[in-house]
Amino acid sequence: MSQTGAIRAGSTGVLETPMGEGEGVDFEIIELLFFAYRDFISDPDAILDTYGFGRAHHRVVHFVNREPGLTVAALLETLKITKQSLARVLKQLIDSGYIEQVAGPEDRRQRQLFPTQRGRELALALARPQSRRIANALENLDAEGRKAVSEFLSGMIEPGTGRDIESRDSKQEG
Repeated sequence: MSQTGAIRAGSTGVLETPMGEGEGVDFEIIELLFFAYRDFISDPDAILDTYGFGRAHHRVVHFVNREPGLTVAALLETLKITKQSLARVLKQLIDSGYIEQVAGPEDRRQRQLFPTQRGRELALALARPQSRRIANALENLDAEGRKAVSEFLSGMIEPGTGRDIESRDSKQEG
């Protein structure tokens, strides 16, 4: 590393003590979330790598499988990304036979997305190791503990930006 980019011990502004609880920040939970996310995505990342895909592909495959017929516009809203950032990923998934794009029944300009059998198998292959991690983490919790975890995670989502998971699941059951 060049001298201009290196920080030398003893130079002004170097802090040697770690940030702590006196900062008014819950570093323990932040670090647990960092590590939990790292491990939660590690198994799918390894699987995706064998396909030449990344996390963006994972998110698209997941949501299209959870809501077949999802429009491109709704997917953009769910993922909070631009058309440009979705275009390449979606094209790869369509060209590879994981997703099919169909014109809308009322408005032919509307594009609906459906998983193929191959896409469903990929989504399940990615979800299974994540589901095992979740099951292991929840194993010793009762219904109230599970509810608390769910409420905590829901509370982390910016209001008005998440999908209504409960209503989607109840639609599938009904």
